[in-house]
Amino acid sequence: MKPHSTNNHHRKPASRWSRLTRKLGPGLVTGASDDDPSGIATYSQAGAGFGLSTLWTSLLTLPMMIAVQEMCARIGLVTRKGLTEIIRLYYPKPVLWLIVLVSFPAIILNIGANLSGMGAVANMLAPDIPAPVFNILFGISITYLTIALPYRKIANILRWLCLSLLCYMIVPFLINTDWPQVFWHSLVPEIRWDKDFIMIIVAVLGTTISPYLFFWQTSMEVEEVKVRRLVVDKRVLDDMQQDVRGGMFFSNLVAFFIILTTGSVMFPAGVRNISTVQDAAVALRPLAGDMSYLLFSVGVLGTGLLSVPVLAGAMSYMVSEAFGWKEGLNKKFHQARGFYVVMMVSILSALLINFSGLSPMRALILTAVVYGLMAPVVIAIILHICNNRLIMGDRVNGRWSNIFGWAALLLMSAAGITLLFYTFF
Repeated sequence: MKPHSTNNHHRKPASRWSRLTRKLGPGLVTGASDDDPSGIATYSQAGAGFGLSTLWTSLLTLPMMIAVQEMCARIGLVTRKGLTEIIRLYYPKPVLWLIVLVSFPAIILNIGANLSGMGAVANMLAPDIPAPVFNILFGISITYLTIALPYRKIANILRWLCLSLLCYMIVPFLINTDWPQVFWHSLVPEIRWDKDFIMIIVAVLGTTISPYLFFWQTSMEVEEVKVRRLVVDKRVLDDMQQDVRGGMFFSNLVAFFIILTTGSVMFPAGVRNISTVQDAAVALRPLAGDMSYLLFSVGVLGTGLLSVPVLAGAMSYMVSEAFGWKEGLNKKFHQARGFYVVMMVSILSALLINFSGLSPMRALILTAVVYGLMAPVVIAIILHICNNRLIMGDRVNGRWSNIFGWAALLLMSAAGITLLFYTFF
């Protein structure tokens, strides 16, 4: 017997909402986690140091980010294997271990810098509690919740945390913004051939196209296939592409607004040096008011809570796939002990770094150097995988994926060489 038409009518809105939330999955979370506290510090320095002159980088990197992350997502959906496992199965062992060994310290430093930034901002909002106490509370809480909660709840929490980034899109409308200049600098690239400007461009590129996102995106698509028992067809691939495009657009839009805010407020006021997110928030308060300061701070905490599980999770997937261990946020602790132990060790090591005396800014510089060297290698492997019919079948790259993928490879190679040159010479 057919259901009553009234019931059908009531179910349709829920069905549409359900389809929408299913489409907003790993791509959205991946994109939002790219704007982590360390990334916010980099974008803030770009705006404070050079005004609106670096706004164009958000448009330049968008098609490249979409191309690379779509390739990673497609690898996960088609092969049902993480990126590290594909490398283990099809590439020489030295390549695999080089990537894992290089990734571990970079991700640890990144987590440490993010926890430090979260602790500093939380201390500003609640001065009676020392920043190190907040660091420990955040680290322990994130670890416990990631282990205790099932994958679907974790995914939903991460999606809701993405909303915290909307704070940065509100601030420019609370201050005096020169919108004609904004449009000009967004569309017309400006290059200054001096060390500081080139370094900030390289830092923005390295922060925007981060290798850990490649591994996270691939593994999350595998989780989605397993949890939702997907049969990968054209509709699933189309949904994935929409998710990735939306996530990367959101990521770059937030970066754009952070540069816009700091470039419109701090640069004209003569505030040129931003080393941490705390510096950015403190400088913003007397110049743009309490509301802008509060929104900026809330955004830091939200994106920190979003990015730390992504960073630690990416490391867990990489190590587990390299050793062939059972893995997955959809498994309980006793079903994937190695996977969760790596996550615990990652966050604990990051906390210890915060008490070692290494400054967060120094940690960010070291992370950027490692990412700058690693990104071109991983992008080259991703391109090779996605053009290999033995691995991908008939789901190999199209023309535009290859064009923008190669553009990302060449751009990140140039950025890595430039970063090495200015770092060591």
